[in-house]
Amino acid sequence: MTRSTTFKATLFAGLLAAFSTSAHAADLTVGANIGNVPWEFEDASGKVTGFEVDLVNEIAKRLGKTVEFVNTPFNGLFPAVQSGRINMAISSITITEKRLESVSFAQPYYDSDQSLTVTAASGITGLKDMGDKVVGVDTGSTGDMWAEANKGEYKLGEIRRFEGLQPAMLDLVAGRVDGYISDIPALLYYVKDKPDLKVVERIPTGERYSIMFNKDDPLAAEVNTVITTLKQEGFIAKLHETWFGAKAEDTTSTVTVLDMPKAM
Repeated sequence: MTRSTTFKATLFAGLLAAFSTSAHAADLTVGANIGNVPWEFEDASGKVTGFEVDLVNEIAKRLGKTVEFVNTPFNGLFPAVQSGRINMAISSITITEKRLESVSFAQPYYDSDQSLTVTAASGITGLKDMGDKVVGVDTGSTGDMWAEANKGEYKLGEIRRFEGLQPAMLDLVAGRVDGYISDIPALLYYVKDKPDLKVVERIPTGERYSIMFNKDDPLAAEVNTVITTLKQEGFIAKLHETWFGAKAEDTTSTVTVLDMPKAM
């Protein structure tokens, strides 16, 4: 074998080894719609952080496993977890009866509602002012479902779909949409230092967030047990204080240990 051939073979073997290492670098692959503030997003240094990122990292630590976060559009999380491309998914995912037919969830850890966000200059004070207006939603989200179900009641105009909060906010500020319907905690966090934007109405939906798995994946029960421990230790309540600057109420799923949700 010539030196050139030997070098090429060595280089190929090295690349193959590096690929194999990176492909199997983590025990758990976690799909997340990165940019979903404050749940999972990149900080100024490019590091993935957020409430659910901190939670998953702690769960993995308790399970003795390593984690890799895979940036995935919200609507893509469902087929990704069902096909096994990822082990679990986060992104303030609401537990619903419909979803429980095809996926599994650990017990919830956050209670939420939807909300309407507008620009301060728009003069819109609530849903009653959204007749014939363009409303933005996240594709496949509970906000999307709510807007479709209530389009007639509020005489909503066009429903425009986005892949996450950031592009929706850009269109809202630019005037391409008149209002944005999405999860209230993310919007309250996002607008707190932006006086040109306002959350003008809470839309009660009784939603609860959790981690999503493929249907009947045994990993769901393992993670559920760890979440119980983290609630009992006050870890998740502390996360709530860190990310929202407020104490979680004792009656919420952030504090209360609950059963794993099951399809009716």
